[in-house]
Amino acid sequence: MFRNSVLLILLLLATTFSGAQQKPATHKAKPAATVEKDNANDPKLPSEDTVISFLQQMFGYEPMLSWKVASIRPSRTLGLAEVTFVLSTPQGQQSSVIYVSADGKHAVVGEVIPFGTRPFDATRDALMKGLNGPARGPANAPVTIVEFGDLQCPHCKDAQPIIEKLIGEESDARLVFQNFPLDIPTHDWAAKGAAYADCIGRTSGDAFWKFLHDVYEGQKDITAANADEKLNALADQAGVKSADVAACAAKPETTTRVQESVALGKAVGVNSTPTVFINGRKLEGITSVPYEVVKKLVEFAMKDSEDQEAKAK
Repeated sequence: MFRNSVLLILLLLATTFSGAQQKPATHKAKPAATVEKDNANDPKLPSEDTVISFLQQMFGYEPMLSWKVASIRPSRTLGLAEVTFVLSTPQGQQSSVIYVSADGKHAVVGEVIPFGTRPFDATRDALMKGLNGPARGPANAPVTIVEFGDLQCPHCKDAQPIIEKLIGEESDARLVFQNFPLDIPTHDWAAKGAAYADCIGRTSGDAFWKFLHDVYEGQKDITAANADEKLNALADQAGVKSADVAACAAKPETTTRVQESVALGKAVGVNSTPTVFINGRKLEGITSVPYEVVKKLVEFAMKDSEDQEAKAK
């Protein structure tokens, strides 16, 4: 999978980068049009210029690679800065994250994961407080599966049969879909798709799941130029009035709701799609995980939830 190949590149480069002398590269980085930077005056955060120079040193040897900086913000982990960048190859684009030390001299490649006796509870609680997407399954389910997805993402399309099978077999689980349209050039109708999905989800849960399925099925035929026409047709096909959905999708309120969903995802460490949480346990790359493992994670969370409830009585 492309995401894994990007991480492999990062890991391989990380083992050779320390102290290495490199010749100036002729390949130029593609700067970001806008960089989301929280607490811009925080001296612990690296500057955009520093990040671009770092990426140039890391990837400048390969003319087929390009990148842009997406965000620079304090990490949830004390003392680290979280830098998100989009790496592009001829095969596609992938958002990746590195963590930079406060002194600006070291970067950590990989994922910072929660730790403790109940490592996933804080993320689960944060999700439960912020969810605003359509759901299916019992409202009081012992397991809540949250999917952050992008309607233009081919990996999200590939993940849907897995998630559908899982929900079909685990009737006591609840599934919530959260919009997370990626802000990258190749996802040029993702935000519009998210707005339509949000409006349909608020109108009819059944219509939403049919719309989601049909959008994924017709994903390759949808472009930025014909997105309105295609999405309207799929809305009608799902059983809702496309004119009402289109009007709703254009409202600032809908944009705000999608932005809130994205913000929730970022707050719990989402930087690529699809990202799935099982009672707060983060699972990326669900299509590369054996189905039986995913099912065991759900069943384990189910038993754990029941055990916790029994202890509370």
